[in-house]
Amino acid sequence: MTSHVHERPLSDLTKNQKLVFDALSSAEGPLSAYTILDQLRDEGFRAPLQVYRALDKLQELGLVHRLESLNSFIACAHPHCASHGMIGFAICENCGQVEEFSDAEIETRLGTWMRERAFKPRKTTVELRGLCATCSTH
Repeated sequence: MTSHVHERPLSDLTKNQKLVFDALSSAEGPLSAYTILDQLRDEGFRAPLQVYRALDKLQELGLVHRLESLNSFIACAHPHCASHGMIGFAICENCGQVEEFSDAEIETRLGTWMRERAFKPRKTTVELRGLCATCSTH
């Protein structure tokens, strides 16, 4: 799994945001909000809203991403991914490994397609589901 190193100041996070970020950073794979809640009950988390508020802020800061197809969250693997317009995820359906990527060529092609159709995206997420290299060779 990729290291989750960020140059953004984590010291600016609230206690709850830091706890949620740490839970995602140390996880082996993506976590649902309810799994995060269960993990943080000993830290005083009692309601899903506490987790969702923290996740919303962490997403806004570019520290975590939501995997739409899994309805779960993962810590950002790239410290500068906020500078990329398109972020993609390759999700292994066997082992659960998630690889975060950006690709300038895909971003350019999507941008051209949208401009030609005057399409104004609110969000662009690419999720590839399949088997990672390890699982596909076994």
